[in-house]
Amino acid sequence: MELITTKICMTLDIGVNNSLFGGNMMSLLDEAAAAYACQICDSAKMVTMKIEEVVFKSPVKVGNLIKIYASVDKFGTTSITINLEARKHNVHTGKQELVCSTKMVFVKLDEEGSSIPISDRVKLRYANRFKTYGRGLLHPEELESEKKRVKWFSFIKLCFWFLLLNI
Repeated sequence: MELITTKICMTLDIGVNNSLFGGNMMSLLDEAAAAYACQICDSAKMVTMKIEEVVFKSPVKVGNLIKIYASVDKFGTTSITINLEARKHNVHTGKQELVCSTKMVFVKLDEEGSSIPISDRVKLRYANRFKTYGRGLLHPEELESEKKRVKWFSFIKLCFWFLLLNI
């Protein structure tokens, strides 16, 4: 799983039991997962279709850091299923404790709001990035390296076809 966002639990996030209100956590998970789905699928139009069971295992108090981690579970024709974990992070020890986990399904939409396919290029790119880097989202330096590698591969492929056609 890769870190996709971090939040500080503030007084406004607290419910009646003096811990993070569960609805606020679900909202944080949905927003973070939606942004992750948009980036992975190269689309600004990804909508939540399904949220699986969310079991809250540990309370979050004011001042706690919440880290949200995600990974792609699978791609469908028009959908992406994302595994999510929320963890409390202790800034003094670096130790993290699982707060909750779930799976969410997002669907790619066109301008009229109808579902459309997620391209095979997106699915292949995610698989390649996960194999190479262990995650789907890359740092700017890694993106530059990937662009150079793709250009080099395209050049080799072009040379191969040129040689093949001239034989």
